[in-house]
Amino acid sequence: MQLQRPAGITRPLARATVSVHAVARPSRAASTVAPATPATPALSLPLAAFAAAAAPLLLAAEPAFATGGAFGILEGRTAALVHPAVMAILFGTTLYAGYLGLQWRRVRTIGDDIKGLKAQLPKPVEGAEAAPPSPIAEQVAVLEKERKELVAGGFKDKHNAAGNVLLAFGVAIAVEGCVNTWMRTGKLFPGPHLFAGAGIVVLWALAASLVPAMQKGNDNARSAHIALNTLNVALFAWQLPTGLDIVFKVFQFTSWP
Repeated sequence: MQLQRPAGITRPLARATVSVHAVARPSRAASTVAPATPATPALSLPLAAFAAAAAPLLLAAEPAFATGGAFGILEGRTAALVHPAVMAILFGTTLYAGYLGLQWRRVRTIGDDIKGLKAQLPKPVEGAEAAPPSPIAEQVAVLEKERKELVAGGFKDKHNAAGNVLLAFGVAIAVEGCVNTWMRTGKLFPGPHLFAGAGIVVLWALAASLVPAMQKGNDNARSAHIALNTLNVALFAWQLPTGLDIVFKVFQFTSWP
């Protein structure tokens, strides 16, 4: 038997389906919790303290820079005073090295003096009565005692050490002075101080170049070494007043640091 569709119904009704999607939402309590901050290493605390202390000095130093601060603190007063301070010490070292050199020369020449005096002593005669002590013999004894004291003083090694200090630090600080002047002013100032300083550096180099010949016993090299260093001391002393004038200008046109 075939069933009849009720009147007015032409097709089956469509099924209605409802799908629910669940989305997780953070709670209000979770949203208010701040993310955890990593612990600060203990080493960064001293660095941070140093940076905080040094920043005001570095920032406040800009007005002292004569060329606009392109080279930072190297243009300040502190760096400008390194050259005159070290050169003053080297001038004293020059005088001390000269004293040591003269003492070492005395060690070498006192032997000749002793030989010359001994040659003047009267020769003893066999069978004759003992002669009274000669004044020359007393002079020989004094010189021999002096020679022992000079040898014990180690003047040769001390003189060489002082000369090495002058050559190394003198050349380095002379160049540093020129570089610092250029950093602060953007130029050099040809004049007595600059030319005398260049001459001193040349004399240092010439005197040092004679050392190998001096060690071989060349007396001409020794005499030339003494002459060059004597001229160096005189030129160094003459240069000091011109250096003081520059120091006054440094205090006038720069500020700390």
